[in-house]
Amino acid sequence: MTIKRIAVLTSGGDAPGMNAAIRAVVRSATSNGIEVVGVRRGFQGLHEGDMSLLGPRDVANTIQRGGTILLTARSRTWRSPEGRALGAEHLRKWHVDGLVVIGGDGSFHGAHYLMEEHGIPVIGLPGTIDNDLYGTDHTIGYFTAVETALDAVDKLRDTGASHERIFVIEVMGRHAGHIALDVAIAGGAEEVFIPEDEKPVADIVHVIQESLRKGKASSIVIVAEGYPGGAMGVAKAIEDGTGLETRVSILGHIQRGGTPVSSDRILASRLGEAAVQAFMDGISGVMVGRTNGEISYTPLQDTWEKRKDVNRDLYRCAKLLSV
Repeated sequence: MTIKRIAVLTSGGDAPGMNAAIRAVVRSATSNGIEVVGVRRGFQGLHEGDMSLLGPRDVANTIQRGGTILLTARSRTWRSPEGRALGAEHLRKWHVDGLVVIGGDGSFHGAHYLMEEHGIPVIGLPGTIDNDLYGTDHTIGYFTAVETALDAVDKLRDTGASHERIFVIEVMGRHAGHIALDVAIAGGAEEVFIPEDEKPVADIVHVIQESLRKGKASSIVIVAEGYPGGAMGVAKAIEDGTGLETRVSILGHIQRGGTPVSSDRILASRLGEAAVQAFMDGISGVMVGRTNGEISYTPLQDTWEKRKDVNRDLYRCAKLLSV
């Protein structure tokens, strides 16, 4: 099958680097004589037919921008067969030969059903700050989210040291502790709590007591939002177990925004170009990722059916260096 026109959309939560991926898809396709249709507001926009042609100039000066120029949304309509059928009809009207979906596992579910029910070739690009998709070492937006969180942790550490206080900082990661773990190591945290290891929250009491015994006047504790009880639960355990005052800082959606760092721009550019090449090679129904420095293809279903664990060596390292 000769690919003459593809579509691209961003779906789910925004992630720094999505614009770099869109740019790469548009410019790689154009260089190969393929037209690109941009779909605004994700699957909701596809259901409504909110689409237009994109050319190289339309994506100029976007590689450094956070968020997504195509906008994004979570669509309940797309969860129904009728909603997906209408979206497929819009793609056919636009003579689209394949769809690139930039997002996380929820977005890949939507793409998978579109392909299964209507035979439209789809390719996923991993766009989520959580880094929780099986089949790629890193996801688009992850590096920037870590840097954003780390910058906040560094500032809070200064305040904690000045006031001799314990700061409990919650970072994003509903189901995965990748951000929390990297931030804990880079930020020199005394302890980290992640969903992958639901160790008793009471363990923090011993950690804080040991820190005090060793002469540490302040402490930083990192908690992934998906850890049961979150930062508030960890802070309460500290106060109940030690009688010490804590301060809780929930970083929240600030981690989604901002200018993407170079690693995210490079990853997004490489994966966007690889998605176009995959279509040209007759590949579809996969997520294009990067594993051990090389482009990899993972069936969409595997991205949510198979579990991506945190790096256990890093987890051990974080504990070892907290002494």
